[in-house]
Amino acid sequence: MSDRFLLNDADIARFLVNGYHLVEPELPDGLNETIAAQLDALDHNPGDAITEAVPELWQVLDHPAVKGALISLLGADYEVQSHRHWHCKQPGAGHMNWHQDGLNSRDTLLNRFLGLYYPTDITPEMGPTIIVPGTQFRNAPTDRMATYTNIRGQVPLTVKAGTVAFTHYDLWHGTAANRSPHKRHMIKFLFRRTRDNTAPTWNHDPEDASKTRDWNKRAEAEDANNILNFHNPLGVSQSDHYKERAIRRQNWDYLMGKSA
Repeated sequence: MSDRFLLNDADIARFLVNGYHLVEPELPDGLNETIAAQLDALDHNPGDAITEAVPELWQVLDHPAVKGALISLLGADYEVQSHRHWHCKQPGAGHMNWHQDGLNSRDTLLNRFLGLYYPTDITPEMGPTIIVPGTQFRNAPTDRMATYTNIRGQVPLTVKAGTVAFTHYDLWHGTAANRSPHKRHMIKFLFRRTRDNTAPTWNHDPEDASKTRDWNKRAEAEDANNILNFHNPLGVSQSDHYKERAIRRQNWDYLMGKSA
């Protein structure tokens, strides 16, 4: 793996703060269109077998930019898990409520996350995935989340064809209604760590990650130390923010290969 495809300290810190990272790989000409056409032609959802029905999806996962992000966040021995799913939002389909995947038993350490691949451009009218940056450490029962509407700071993933959105497994997400005449395709993959880090697996610069706190920049910080300390995507109170910072630091130390 070439170092140019690995993430840097600021990228890792932003993932720990926001819970997502977008990769826009330069895929072979026509690959996105081929995948989208094959999805359009499917009569039934094959579930976990979507990569058997559309084997070209492996070309996306094998792209160096995609693998570089996975290695950076999960280590060189990361696993593509057997569970994957094709989400096809038909024209006229309504919204999906806010939720967190899996059970309400959360692991604050970064050991697994989702990869969401979009083979077509996604517009606001197509029912994009909507995420809430910074919610990955906030456990909430699904029945309670179903009562929420718009949330301050939510981000619709209106992305270009070929984008892979890596999202923390526990990040709050849902979808908007599809008000367009087009199907909205998304393939969800699940990745997990197979061994603990003994050292950083990204492009790590010890000097950048240990810069002193800059109380003037705060939200505009660009180095890992200040991003972890000051970025506050939800705009939470000071008492909440110090708890978030503690979890971020625990994750950072874990990825650095220190005892959690």
